[in-house]
Amino acid sequence: MLSRKRNEPTSSSRHAETSLISHGTIIRGDVRFTGTLHVEGRIEGAVLGEGPNAVFTLSEHGQVQGEVRVPHAMINGQVNGDIYASERLELAAQARVVGDVRYSSLEMAAGAQVNGRIAHQGEEHAHRELPAPEVRAETATA
Repeated sequence: MLSRKRNEPTSSSRHAETSLISHGTIIRGDVRFTGTLHVEGRIEGAVLGEGPNAVFTLSEHGQVQGEVRVPHAMINGQVNGDIYASERLELAAQARVVGDVRYSSLEMAAGAQVNGRIAHQGEEHAHRELPAPEVRAETATA
């Protein structure tokens, strides 16, 4: 019974696709992906994750020269550009970021470095303006 459960793919893994850019590979140009993108090589251009479940992982040897816009990111290499993680960003111990970082949820390990601004982005920040006060019609008494 246990072996049957192990062999059955989960609904999330059934549709998940993983792409690998291996060590020694250099891509010049923007990279758009769905599913999971794991980079051990180098990307010279923007990394754009499409769909709410897109996951970008950058190994300790991986490099990105450009902007990263993804829902989920796990960074352990070097990024020279801004990072926008709409859901979750994990910066591992070897992460080196030169650029601004925007995130919804952040986990940062000891040793990770960010040379830029780090800012939380979330739904509550979109509506920071206070509502207008109620205007009451009062009659003047003399």
